[in-house]
Amino acid sequence: MITNQSADSSWDIEPTLTFWGAASSVSGSMHLVEAAGQQVLLDCGMYQGKRDEARQRNSHFPFHPHQLDSLILSHAHIDHCGNVPTLVKQGFAGKIYATPPTRDLLKVMLNDSAKIQEEDAAHINIARNYAEPWVQPLYTFADVDRAIDRVVSVPYGRETAVAPGVSFTFAEAGHILGSAMVSMNLEGTEGIRRLTFSGDLGRRGIPLLKPTAPLPPCDTLVCESTYGNRIHASLSDTIEKLYAAIRTTIERGGKALIPAFSLGRTQLIVHFLQLGLRAGKIPKVPIYVDSPLAADISEVYRNHPNALDETVAEAVREGHGILGGDGVQFVRSFEASTELMLRPGPHIIVASSGMCDAGRIVAHLKQNVDDPRNTVILVSYQAAGTTGRRLMEPKPTVFFQGKEWNKWIEVVHLDGFSGHADQNDFLAYLEPLRGRVGKIRLIHGEQEQSEALAVLLRSEGFPDVIVPQPGDREKI
Repeated sequence: MITNQSADSSWDIEPTLTFWGAASSVSGSMHLVEAAGQQVLLDCGMYQGKRDEARQRNSHFPFHPHQLDSLILSHAHIDHCGNVPTLVKQGFAGKIYATPPTRDLLKVMLNDSAKIQEEDAAHINIARNYAEPWVQPLYTFADVDRAIDRVVSVPYGRETAVAPGVSFTFAEAGHILGSAMVSMNLEGTEGIRRLTFSGDLGRRGIPLLKPTAPLPPCDTLVCESTYGNRIHASLSDTIEKLYAAIRTTIERGGKALIPAFSLGRTQLIVHFLQLGLRAGKIPKVPIYVDSPLAADISEVYRNHPNALDETVAEAVREGHGILGGDGVQFVRSFEASTELMLRPGPHIIVASSGMCDAGRIVAHLKQNVDDPRNTVILVSYQAAGTTGRRLMEPKPTVFFQGKEWNKWIEVVHLDGFSGHADQNDFLAYLEPLRGRVGKIRLIHGEQEQSEALAVLLRSEGFPDVIVPQPGDREKI
């Protein structure tokens, strides 16, 4: 039974879980565990949505940050870690636990987020003619530094005591570099209760990372359900479509623009481009990764080859592969990016952001969207209202950057590169837990996706599967 409040005094001594973020949604992951007199937060993600609503939700926590004892992070995607500096800014003084790759990625990702926060605040103040009170950034670089100082690196497989009666172990989640499931042992009046938090689970058979570890048996499993109602397109078919789109573009003398998120998707796409070059499946044209953030992330990959698939790790140790070389050049400076934007002749550009609403891909689109020789290859989900989604619409024009542009560029959408588990993956991961898990709570999915997975799991022999709502609290 899930409840928001209870008069039962046992709630004060039995381990409990409250779902505060990414419950019936896919943004702002945040769940509160209370056990053995401790308050432990699982993830502290940034809510991403309309500007005013997002600012309001990210500025106010549904608990007192200074009362938290510790924070455990599953991985470094902003929807799972992006509000950590705000938590520290508002009084959290405990330890932050993360895998070693996640710790290093946090500094890169949160500094990039702080830059965006400061730029957004400046733009709003300019638009308001600096009317008082000035809009302040959600957090700054200094806030990020204070947060990073609290991070404790914990390797996979090492049981770590947060406090007497509360411990956890990280297991490989296979989603992005450093991503982890969290298996917790929590002391209660009836003995140890076991909680497993999946974080985001990767797909089976995706290269670069080590495979997802078995889900630990537990009393309560809190599992993501992002794609709980769908089956991903075949990865091999998707790769061949990527190569075909590039070949067609190069043959007509055009440029292939590939918008991709800097962490996870960019590295995967670069890997497949290099494989295509070596196999002769795409022409030997220059490949540019136009993203300072992706370049910084590549350095984190360089420092953690043991977290990668062994073949990729060997290339990283030799200083090439997804780090550059093999036909791939990283572009850092604004000046070099501007020169690239005007570069003639066929080539491939991978640039953020993945939905074309920000980042350097916008400038490349402005320069190339009205040239029918070119192709934009969308390799991520395109949310409603984004430039990427508008590019997919069957219209001769596309609106972005405040104006309508002739859309003569070819648009190709490939939805088979997702790093999230799909319905078949969930069944494969959970099947060994049949009879070894008490209850399953599905989070990090829109209501439709989560409910579809819940129905399927009940039919597969998991009787206690519920999709919680924000603020729901229950015993573990």
